[in-house]
Amino acid sequence: MKNKNFGLVLVFILVIGLAGFLGAQKKATSARAQKKVENTDPALRLKWHQQHLEMKASSPYRDFQWRHIGGEIESQGGRGTDVDVPRNNKKVIYVATATGGLWKSENAGVTFEPITDDFPTLSIGDIAISESNPNIIYVGTGEANIFRASIAGTGVYKSTDGGKTWQHCGLTDTNTIGRIRIHPSNPDIVYVAASGHEWTYNAERGVFKTTDGGKTWQKVLYINEKTGCIDLVMDPKNPEVLIASMWNRIRQRWSDPVPEDGDHLYKTTDGGKTWKPLTNGLPETKYTGRIGLDLCASKPNVVYAYVDNHTPTRQPSPSERDSYGRQRTYPDIVGAEVYRSDDQGETWKKVNPTDRLFERFGGTYGWVFGQIRVDPSNENTVYLMGLGLYKSTDGGKTWTRLYWENLHGDHHGLWIDPDDPDHLLNVNDGGCNVSFDGGRTWQDFYRKIPAIQFYNVEFDRQKPFTVYGSVQDSGTHRGLGVAPQAAAPQAGRRLFRRTRVRWEPAPGGEGTIIAVDPTDPNTIYSSSFYGRLMRSEYRDGTWTSKEIYPKPAEGEPEHRGQWLAPTVISPHNPHIVYHGFQYVFRSLNRGETWEKISPDLTAFDPKKQGRLPYAIPFATLTAISESPLKFGLIYAGTDDGRVHVTRDGGATWTEITTGLPYNKHVWCLEASKFDQGTVYIALIGRHDDDFAPYVFKSTDFGKTWVNLSANLPGGPTNVIREDPRKKGLLYVGTDYGVYVSTDDGKSWNCLGRGLPNAPVWDLKIHPRDNMLVIATNGRGMWVIDDLSPLQK
Repeated sequence: MKNKNFGLVLVFILVIGLAGFLGAQKKATSARAQKKVENTDPALRLKWHQQHLEMKASSPYRDFQWRHIGGEIESQGGRGTDVDVPRNNKKVIYVATATGGLWKSENAGVTFEPITDDFPTLSIGDIAISESNPNIIYVGTGEANIFRASIAGTGVYKSTDGGKTWQHCGLTDTNTIGRIRIHPSNPDIVYVAASGHEWTYNAERGVFKTTDGGKTWQKVLYINEKTGCIDLVMDPKNPEVLIASMWNRIRQRWSDPVPEDGDHLYKTTDGGKTWKPLTNGLPETKYTGRIGLDLCASKPNVVYAYVDNHTPTRQPSPSERDSYGRQRTYPDIVGAEVYRSDDQGETWKKVNPTDRLFERFGGTYGWVFGQIRVDPSNENTVYLMGLGLYKSTDGGKTWTRLYWENLHGDHHGLWIDPDDPDHLLNVNDGGCNVSFDGGRTWQDFYRKIPAIQFYNVEFDRQKPFTVYGSVQDSGTHRGLGVAPQAAAPQAGRRLFRRTRVRWEPAPGGEGTIIAVDPTDPNTIYSSSFYGRLMRSEYRDGTWTSKEIYPKPAEGEPEHRGQWLAPTVISPHNPHIVYHGFQYVFRSLNRGETWEKISPDLTAFDPKKQGRLPYAIPFATLTAISESPLKFGLIYAGTDDGRVHVTRDGGATWTEITTGLPYNKHVWCLEASKFDQGTVYIALIGRHDDDFAPYVFKSTDFGKTWVNLSANLPGGPTNVIREDPRKKGLLYVGTDYGVYVSTDDGKSWNCLGRGLPNAPVWDLKIHPRDNMLVIATNGRGMWVIDDLSPLQK
């Protein structure tokens, strides 16, 4: 912007300041006694999926070709949740991912192909291959590790031809599945460990059994609507004997799962007809959480349990801070414990040492892990998965960390070759790795399974341009060399990248919004964690970062910053930056100094604030949008469903929540480029296990709202954007893909071909190159090279 215009902006700001920020605030409206929508009908979710498939096949815009541009870097391909290999065919490998679907290799990992791209969900909790017929595979959808960004599943799926075709087998309302066990000689007998809804109470959790290959199910172990089954082992020599690990947990929007009483092991010796608790030698369950299980296949009387024990020990010193920079107000805990039973669970003995390694084995979030494996031919060789991967060869007395360059941390699954126990396959937050020497060295399949979990997308104005996005458990990635490509291939074929986009790490944490200076592509804004904003500059091949986030005044508590705290560069001047905690802050000098321009815009309730170390910042800002037509016309939305607008640069704020769904997370706000009074909003109910599409438009600065969901299938709907060239042309990203409206939201059509049913969490249109860029949470970034046919 020219200096003259910048001066006018400054004058405007000074006038607003003279008006008196505090005196001019409008009083926030009081909380309304409204009922929150929860728990979408599972049958409706399946109906929405079928609707999506039909709209995808019949769309008038199906000839637009999606092109994959990647996202993987050397040490990151996307979070894996399970890995399995059929008996007697080591060339075949199945890798389950958290939100990228199931992948299969038929050449020992040289190449992988996705085989569940049309599932209603690409979140896979567990896979199981029949030992008696390796073409029979059961897949449990819905990752059971319940991250804050986990995607709900839709039950169990079965293939009888090695993954070529699939049939849905029910248990749709389980949402998360931790383990599947198949009878060793009868693949029609299957047990499912269903951990249940992540965020809400429901009855479809516990242990389920089928004796007819998934046609019908019987709930054989059930505790209550909060306690599900997270792990399950079966005696391969006597498959009537099973041990189940029950986990009492519900995730809150303001808290990770807090250990509570009731996390017990149960055993059946009659195929699930009767169960008894196993407690002899195990710790008291008052402070324990998730328990992982495994047994030795050759000596099934030997069973190991991996207990996440939060019993407090040492209190912190006054100056201690945790890995997120928060002052520690909570004690150290016992941490990970390994118990061994030599009589199939009747009695247990702790075998691991009590030391700093096990105290910090799972950080403060041991509930994410809970995976233990026993060598099928040696009951004393055990593998334990947490932040690192560890091995014991003496029954758990001593442990060695298995480390290799690019072996990613946060481990979630391990396959041990029953015929060659030195042959291992491990899945972790980076993807899948293979070892042929018992874990001493590793190779990776990261780039072969592009299951990157992007939260968002941003780009610069270089030619060709660079895209940025924050990635689960990896930080910020950027892809250099993005430009329109030539004509697409034959219809029906998925197009992966031709001209390679080069990906590399960039400044920013795994949970951050990225903003790039439109006048200087070498200056970006991103946060480390929870809104701790920094400005980074790229000079002479090196990034230099400076922490610039606004600090609380002396005596004030820490600001509440969301995982994806919003950061926005003003469209009127690139020196002006907005940043959101529970307040909106504005900087006029690229973050060197800040002013608070809003009151607390959330519905803050002290009862809905977690306690460390389980606390998640809640009652925070999640979206900010400034009108490109008027400086100081700003919209702000929160994670507790409130929306406000200021038309005078922050001097006064008006709540505009009326007419919007109650208490839903505001994921996206989009001030119109064509009309000053128009704004679009997308909200999500994922944190209530509510998957309805919530997308709205206002033409009067938010006084009234019009529902634009029209014929959209449920999703949820994560993002809405306005086309920069044609008024009334809108795009939304849902958990199924991308939809487009040419009539300002009155009706929608599925956009393009070649895109898997991956959650689209962000999308933007490059204003110069006219390319649509999307960030999927599970399959990396994709583009449509030319939108001009839509804009005619």
